[in-house]
Amino acid sequence: MKKLFILAGFSTSFFLVSSAQKHQLVKKWETDSVLKVPESVLFDAENNVLYATNIDGTDPWGKDGKGSVGKIGTDGKIINVEWVSGLNAPKGMGLYKGKLWVADLGSLAVIDVSSGKIEKTIEIAGAQGLNDVTIDKNGVVYVSDSKNKQVFRVEKDKATLFLDSLKGPNGLLMRGEDLYLLDAGTAYKVEKNKSLTKLAEGMEGGTDGIENVTGNDFIVSCWAGVIWYLNADGTKEKLYDGREEKRNTADIGFDPKTKTVYVPTFWRNSVVAYEVK
Repeated sequence: MKKLFILAGFSTSFFLVSSAQKHQLVKKWETDSVLKVPESVLFDAENNVLYATNIDGTDPWGKDGKGSVGKIGTDGKIINVEWVSGLNAPKGMGLYKGKLWVADLGSLAVIDVSSGKIEKTIEIAGAQGLNDVTIDKNGVVYVSDSKNKQVFRVEKDKATLFLDSLKGPNGLLMRGEDLYLLDAGTAYKVEKNKSLTKLAEGMEGGTDGIENVTGNDFIVSCWAGVIWYLNADGTKEKLYDGREEKRNTADIGFDPKTKTVYVPTFWRNSVVAYEVK
C-alpha cells in the first residue's frame, strides 16, 4: 500500500484566516424539512435539478435498506423525497454521462438519471465507509473511505487502492486534470505522483465537501456546521458557523454559473441555498 509524503515549506500565511472578510453567503431559500437526514447535495446542470442523499436513520453508517436519493428543484421545491430508494446510508455523489454514482457504505450504486433506477452496484472489496465521490472527464471515479482512511480509484467498474494512510479523508473534487482532497481539517491538491500539496488547514468540525468557486478559490463545508472560503493566496474566511444552533453543514453542492452553494443540514432534514458573494 502506498504511503504518502506531504510537501512542506509553505509560508505560514497559507493557514491564516483572512483579516478582511471579502466574501459572504446570502441565503436564497431553504426547503421544507421533509428530507430524511440529507448528507450530500449534487447539482445537475443538464437537467437543472438537485439530488440529495437521504441516510434516513439515527445511525449514519447503518446498513438498514432505508436510504434513498431525493430530487429537488433549483427553486427549493421538493420534487420527490425518495426519488430512488433501496439504499442503505448513501453519502457523496458524482455525475457522468447520465449516470449518478452514489457512495453507499462498501459499494457504489450507479443510477440511470433518465429512469431513476439503480442500474448496477459495484462492491469495493474491504471498503467500510465510502463517503465522497468525484469523476474525471474520462469517467474514472474516485471515492473516499473515511473509516479505512483511504481513497479508491474505479475504472471500468474495477476498484484499486489510490491513496492510503490518510487521517480522515472525505471531500473529493476533480477540477480539470487536478484532484483535490479534504483530510481531517486540511485541504490538499493531489499531485500526479500522489504526494499532497497543502492548500489550507485548521478547518475544524469534520471537513466534508469541497467545491471550486472561481479560479483557484474554493468553498469547503465542515459537517459540524462551518463553511469556509479558501482564497487563492492561501488565506481562508469563515462564511458561516451554525454550531451553536446545531445546524450541520454536510457535503455541499455548487452551481458555478449562479455561484449558488447548496447545503444539506443533516439532522434538520432540509437543504439551504446560498449565493456566494
